[in-house]
Amino acid sequence: MTAQKSDEGQSLAGSARYLSIAEHGLIGDLRTTALVGSNGTIDWYCCPRFDSPSVFASILDADRGGSFELAADVPARTKQFYFPDTNVLITRFSSEDGVGEVQDFMPVLDDSREADRHRLIRRVVCVRGSLPFRARVAPRFDYGMEPHTVRRQHSQVIFESRSLTLALTASVPIECEGLDAWSDFKLHEGETAVFALDRIGTDVVLRTCPVSEAEELLAATVRFWRGWLSSSRYRGRWREMVHRSALTLKLLTYVPTGAIVAAPTASLPEQIGGERNWDYRYVWIRDAAFCVYALLRLGFTKEAEAFMNFLFEHVGLCSCGPSGSMQIMYGIDGRSELPERVLEHLEGHLGSAPVRIGNAAAEQLQLDIYGDLIDSVYLYDKWGQPISSDHWDGVGELVDWVCDNWDQPDEGIWETRGGRKNFLHSRLMCWVAIERAMRMATHRGLPADMRRWREARDAIYRQIMQRGWSPRRGAFVQYQDGDVLDAAVLMMPLVKFISPTDPKWLSTLEALGEDLVSDSLVYRYDPEASPDGLRGEEGTFSVCSFWYVEALTRAGRLDDARLAFEKMLTYANHVGLYAEEIGRDGEQRGNFPLAFTHFALISAACNLDRALG
Repeated sequence: MTAQKSDEGQSLAGSARYLSIAEHGLIGDLRTTALVGSNGTIDWYCCPRFDSPSVFASILDADRGGSFELAADVPARTKQFYFPDTNVLITRFSSEDGVGEVQDFMPVLDDSREADRHRLIRRVVCVRGSLPFRARVAPRFDYGMEPHTVRRQHSQVIFESRSLTLALTASVPIECEGLDAWSDFKLHEGETAVFALDRIGTDVVLRTCPVSEAEELLAATVRFWRGWLSSSRYRGRWREMVHRSALTLKLLTYVPTGAIVAAPTASLPEQIGGERNWDYRYVWIRDAAFCVYALLRLGFTKEAEAFMNFLFEHVGLCSCGPSGSMQIMYGIDGRSELPERVLEHLEGHLGSAPVRIGNAAAEQLQLDIYGDLIDSVYLYDKWGQPISSDHWDGVGELVDWVCDNWDQPDEGIWETRGGRKNFLHSRLMCWVAIERAMRMATHRGLPADMRRWREARDAIYRQIMQRGWSPRRGAFVQYQDGDVLDAAVLMMPLVKFISPTDPKWLSTLEALGEDLVSDSLVYRYDPEASPDGLRGEEGTFSVCSFWYVEALTRAGRLDDARLAFEKMLTYANHVGLYAEEIGRDGEQRGNFPLAFTHFALISAACNLDRALG
């Protein structure tokens, strides 16, 4: 209890210095992203890629992280929203004397050198009366560890470090002060000011950004996002939330390789003051495969094709990790080395240390990734383009490996650091890997050792039914011969392993509802009953909450499913984004926004809408 009070006191003391995780919107250019707070501050930005060292990271350390502040310089009410059907973010400031807004966006360009500029544009408009504004640009390179210089070059300010140079252009006067630049200016109704932050170097020349050009780029960016979204086939009840989730998944794609990152942030805490802080700026095979399913479901086949190319060209389906297996995650360029380290000089969001960069979970054995991966290949082969003969050979090698290795303990889907177990979910997804490959082979007449595959598939099924079922709990459980419940078993009817109305499954659903569900919110598991090697508690896991909705839907409990879904929608932030978890206080926790959560929202909405008719 003493430690808990200390954490609470620390968070209260720091609350004035930090916006909550949920008080942000996301912008990006399909290569990197930036978090923009509802107060107008960019407090997370990595350049030139998702996984590059940060330029602005005040969300992890209000004093040393760096930020780009831009807001009304008088007391004002703020509102934030997306320009409809786009990833252009608008923050409005309303005061007694006037109303103004900051339009934040990153132009989405082709593969030319201009794309490497990663231009971040902040367009300020006074829409009523008059309003004073204040801007302060305070970059801190390499997570605040790399020194930089500031100099003026004509009308621009150049921030230069050893590894990165940024140029700030503004249509209003800028002053330099120490390592930062600032500007005080006043706009009257109809007037506009523009700030543009560019990466420059030998391949990207210095350029200004006139007000007229910023307006043209805004229009082009709006056209891009609306044009992309027009391909969606979804016409259901929750169109706005589904499309916001789709736009978010698109923002998390890295166009040069087709990779999809799990989240654009690092070390945002699952518990304020706790140690469950991880770097998610990489490609989890599991998360990305599920996202491919969601995008295919909505009709976005190009993104699915790009991810397939990432798998086959940049990773290789037979890349090896521990025990001869595939790794669970890779860098956005396909690299396998993701060493984890702690940044001791950063205090963490609201004092939540340690701040971790890199991810040691890359070295874990997680057998479920084979099912996730091969299921995405199966869906792409079915709804996208038939896979090539070479790719089928790779799939066959993976399935053969699964047949030889499925019956061993692993760290499981939740990446526990408390030792390996015989997790039911891992067995389940090994069954999926073999079953989906058998479907592809049968449908297309592809060569396969069907007898061997069938024997392994059936052996997994029997083991799950015999040793994954707890008569005492009347439920399928977390690991073999145990009694601990785990929300990951919600996948059983979703992957068609068991009928959603099977008596054993209905009993499991009831048990999960009693033990792990709190007002539609679902915990992954109970860390006290199943120690995961980490201190502290965690919130409810949003992807599990949407899985629960889908399981209720498939079980025919449509009223319960719809109520749970509508409740989950109330936990989205003001612009429709979700982090990884939801804390006891209803606040978003963990890295933000999380691709996994938005995939699950899309899947739950599609299935529930179809069931409701």
